[in-house]
Amino acid sequence: MDLGLKDKVVLITGGSKGIGFACARAFGQEGAKVAIVSRDPANLARAYEQLKQEGLQVHRTRADLHEPHSAVDIVEEVSTAMGPIDVLINSAGAARRYDPETLDADAFKATMEAKYFPYIYPQQEVLRRMAERAKRGGGEPGTIVNIIGMGGKIASDIHIAGGAANAALMLATVGLAHYYARYGIRINAINPGPTLTERVEEAVRLEATLQGIESAEALARGQAKTPLGRYAKPEEIADVALFLASRRASYVTGAIVPMDGASAPLI
Repeated sequence: MDLGLKDKVVLITGGSKGIGFACARAFGQEGAKVAIVSRDPANLARAYEQLKQEGLQVHRTRADLHEPHSAVDIVEEVSTAMGPIDVLINSAGAARRYDPETLDADAFKATMEAKYFPYIYPQQEVLRRMAERAKRGGGEPGTIVNIIGMGGKIASDIHIAGGAANAALMLATVGLAHYYARYGIRINAINPGPTLTERVEEAVRLEATLQGIESAEALARGQAKTPLGRYAKPEEIADVALFLASRRASYVTGAIVPMDGASAPLI
């Protein structure tokens, strides 16, 4: 099936590992020109070399997206090196967990800076440029896919601040999708549940230590709680991102797609 992604310029924040890296590989395999962003130089170099060895078109840039000027800079850099950005995949940032009794103003602020703004800053700059292109009648409208954790829908005692950031990102996704639809720009989000990434592996090891069991047993117990009987693979999240960014999803915008193996039966 031709997804119409060949030679599209795809910017992926958090593209050096986990779901972001899976997206980079998936889009590259579709013939897209992929730019990955990470603040960790070692992860960035490792991901870049792996993608290059697979024969994929890839550009790398190191940036800390907590600052708006950094987002503007990377969008300019990628646009200059590869051409106008057609697709933005936001998969950067991670929110720290807190004991609710330790939450204070600084914790809430730090969480928003860690999770909310690293999505909003590049998204706003990319949207500005996509809208300008649309007004000039230049090329196909762009698309954005935000990878946002399920914590924005389901409250957890230790993830209140992070969940609030995720909920805010979901609202921004659907609100901006409503406005920018007039330019043909589509904005959607994916809500992954537990996915077999380094972050989940770390959480499994911690859980195993707390329970005094082996990591394999902790993982098995966690997966058994999922109706599908397992956690997601990063590649499965990437496949949905591919579809949402493609011409096959040309009438899909403002959607929040759950991918949690039916763990949270919400409407």
